[in-house]
Amino acid sequence: MLSPQDVDFFRTNGYFLNRDRLFSPDKFEGLQQIFEDHLADKGDKLSDELDTPHFRDPRLLDYLLSDEVLDLVEPLVGPDIALWSSHFISKDPFTGRATPWHEDSAFWEGRLSEYDRIVTVWLALGPSNRENGCMRVIPGTHLEGGFSQYRPTDMTEQTFHAEIVEVPEEQAVDFELEPGQCSLHDGRIVHGAKPNTSPVRRTGYTMRYIPASVKVLPVEKNDGWKLWLARGEDGGGNVYENA
Repeated sequence: MLSPQDVDFFRTNGYFLNRDRLFSPDKFEGLQQIFEDHLADKGDKLSDELDTPHFRDPRLLDYLLSDEVLDLVEPLVGPDIALWSSHFISKDPFTGRATPWHEDSAFWEGRLSEYDRIVTVWLALGPSNRENGCMRVIPGTHLEGGFSQYRPTDMTEQTFHAEIVEVPEEQAVDFELEPGQCSLHDGRIVHGAKPNTSPVRRTGYTMRYIPASVKVLPVEKNDGWKLWLARGEDGGGNVYENA
């Protein structure tokens, strides 16, 4: 679990780099194989578009609802935890698109009753470094609210349709990770990634959690959305897959 000093760092900066391996070698290899299965079955999707794979593959719940992950996020989310989403993100060698500067919260606007204490675990399934387009954050920007001004992007070069207009990029911190290591970031922090210009694929698995006190609102964008109570008790009146 995170130390009080680690929690203070996260609260202040909006992120934390966990250098310990999250899963045992065997369990980690199992997750890598699940990713390869999804990549082989992606059809016309780009390899950076494998969103909510756990909706289709219950094997991933062994990871998403595991004590290894929940023990890590509980000091940040609280004892009552709901699984909000997950996403395989893979940037192919030389052709992987850039991820524009954004806040996760901006893409969830209007879907949740609150946006603080939403935590994403970004698990490196392979090496993630400056050469292959590792994640970058602007420390402390989560304290600004999580809803910046955006402008359209060219999606032939960027993974999202919009990017933040003004970003102090000189303050960026690069999340360089070895396979099995992970980062944690607040859902409101400004972050992005450069394109993959290296011969090495950059692959991660994001696991996102919200306090179970947060209400998932009855809006169109939430139609068909699946939610799991990962730990503790519900306080938002939500409906869960494992209820």
